[in-house]
Amino acid sequence: MGGFNTGFSDSFGNGFGNGFGGNTFPGIFTIMFLLVFGIILFGIISAIRQGIKNSNSPVLTVEAKVVAKRTSVSHSSNNTMDDFASSSSSTWYYATFEVESGDRMEFSVSGREYGMLAEGDYGKLKFQGTRYLEYTRDITL
Repeated sequence: MGGFNTGFSDSFGNGFGNGFGGNTFPGIFTIMFLLVFGIILFGIISAIRQGIKNSNSPVLTVEAKVVAKRTSVSHSSNNTMDDFASSSSSTWYYATFEVESGDRMEFSVSGREYGMLAEGDYGKLKFQGTRYLEYTRDITL
């Protein structure tokens, strides 16, 4: 019987149409793989470029005030085939500093540094590009 073609296969196992010359799954899979690979590659290249830029930046020490602190926590959990559940979490620490010009800069800091900083502290911030190096609090008695 001739007439209207819906693009759907009328037999089992032939896929859902002739979009890419037959079965569309390999084409879509390839596109998705290349997309994910490209995003990962872009992230790696961006991180390397930022590291090089930081290394070529001068080390600066400026008067700064700690104006904010925050954390970012991510959780993940996995179940294995033998019903063993495991979970993990990661915490990233950040501190925001305000310099004399009024500009603010946020840096990733270690958990130890985070614990030593208090909002409202005044001191000297040492950094290189976007890389936090240290903060020395001004101690006045």
